[in-house]
Amino acid sequence: MKKQNNVESKNFIKKIFIKVCRIFGYEIIDQSNFYVPTQEKDLSQNLNIPGKKSITLPLGEVQITRKVNELTIIFRSCTAINMLTQSKKRLFEQNKSEYTFRSLNSIILSLNYAKKNFPNINFNIVVIDHNSEKKDLDQIESQLKKSSFKYSLIKLNIQDFENNIKKINEKNESVSKNQISNMSNINKSLLIAKEQCSDLIYFVEDDYLHVHDSISEMISTYERISSITQKELILCPADYPYLYTKIEATNIFLGTNRHWRKIDETLCTFLTSKKIIDKYWNKFLSMCQFEHYPFEKPLHDIYKSEYCLSPIPSLAVHFTNINSIFGLSPNVDWKKIWEENKDY
Repeated sequence: MKKQNNVESKNFIKKIFIKVCRIFGYEIIDQSNFYVPTQEKDLSQNLNIPGKKSITLPLGEVQITRKVNELTIIFRSCTAINMLTQSKKRLFEQNKSEYTFRSLNSIILSLNYAKKNFPNINFNIVVIDHNSEKKDLDQIESQLKKSSFKYSLIKLNIQDFENNIKKINEKNESVSKNQISNMSNINKSLLIAKEQCSDLIYFVEDDYLHVHDSISEMISTYERISSITQKELILCPADYPYLYTKIEATNIFLGTNRHWRKIDETLCTFLTSKKIIDKYWNKFLSMCQFEHYPFEKPLHDIYKSEYCLSPIPSLAVHFTNINSIFGLSPNVDWKKIWEENKDY
């Protein structure tokens, strides 16, 4: 009987100690059974507390000073054009619309996952479409309606922007109609980001398929690394093949489930903050007014002053031609990601 009382006494003291630790924000790790009693989680689970602390073992915790309050997805779609600058077929050789639908589906599924981890963040989806057929627009809107997120579907009017685009590019060649529409769409995206958004913006093209935790990982990484560096960031979700074609020095950061490395180049799919957009507004806008070579040159200039990070392994796959160095990320199951997003 005395032995039983001792056990009950120890359990009572343990429960009080755990409650006190929770009150003061401390975490307890029971390494004998792989358990964190203050969070009632296994060590293998996500131990982060959104907006408060980022926890990675064995490094401990980072206090979050850069809390994310809002994320707007600006999705640029065009099912009428297969490839912007080339005629090659994409992996799986489907109609362009199929990539658009699966891409949007992957974003919605990833947002659903992120909402569970970040219930206090406001998520919005803005689709800016150019020249897609009505049946394709109907499908896009159907997917948006089935989601639980606030959304808007905007039809791009190129005439609002084309007079501001120089018709001869940096290579002294005529700017193609496809490129003019692309530049107009980016311009519209930037205007929405500047005029309607207050925190994070994810600019994404309609041929990127995302893994389920991509948006959650980007948000938690943004909070963690921005809090450490005391700087706003740019995050590119894709681990592009061309990043491995040359040997360059880099910096490595630790996210929740990925390593992130500093890079100096991206395409036009990236996540950043309203503060970065405002700070480099003229530089961003120049990408919509003059076709540089490479096209993303103004972005690369910004990355000389700001941290641009890319995950290893990739969080999103750019579904282009299988031989493109700007496409399929290495060491990723491309077919699995493709199949996971077929039921839209």
